[in-house]
Amino acid sequence: MSQNQWTAVDQFLTDRLIGPDAVLDAATAAATAAGLPEISVSPPQGKLLHLLALVQGARTVLEIGTLGGYSTIWLARALPADGRLVTLEADPAHAEVARANLARAGFDGRAEVRVGAALDTLPGLVDDPAAPFDLVFIDADKPNNPSYLEWALRLTRPGSLVIGDNVVRDGAVADPAATDPGTEGSRRLVELIGAHPRLSATAVQTVGSKGYDGFVLARVMA
Repeated sequence: MSQNQWTAVDQFLTDRLIGPDAVLDAATAAATAAGLPEISVSPPQGKLLHLLALVQGARTVLEIGTLGGYSTIWLARALPADGRLVTLEADPAHAEVARANLARAGFDGRAEVRVGAALDTLPGLVDDPAAPFDLVFIDADKPNNPSYLEWALRLTRPGSLVIGDNVVRDGAVADPAATDPGTEGSRRLVELIGAHPRLSATAVQTVGSKGYDGFVLARVMA
């Protein structure tokens, strides 16, 4: 199948299973108008994150990598009224767009955007009332994935769910000749999760409007 076919199928699934969503459309439009890179999860992927958070019964969520807040909105929608989401964004301009999108979606009181390099802001969550988190979504700069996993394990408990995005990278993750930092970071994330005694994990390959990629999903067992 071609990329055009994958995109067409994504649109078919979005139309039949998700439907129109003015809030998410506005978030996408605001991100595009602000010049943010068009790398947010697709609607079917966002709905998957939402359903995983619901099945998890998540009350607290940590997102590493906010961009314009598109995936943040999907995750926040799964939280109860007294739930809390903390999302970390390195770029102040991106964070400003995300804050506006979250406010428009009605989550400015429930979802907090913290600005700064995630490895600088993560230590501040150790004593945060939201920790330990029920779900952690890792979707930031890939070379730092191993460090993000370390922090995810520190900030979760048995039963928590850790999700990593962009782990297939057009199949490059399985190609030893692919040594760019992004691919190596994604490969290392999968390897570390697979070898970790506290984690039980799998991965799903995805195709769609975002190309050929995938998620790794790990449950904290101990």
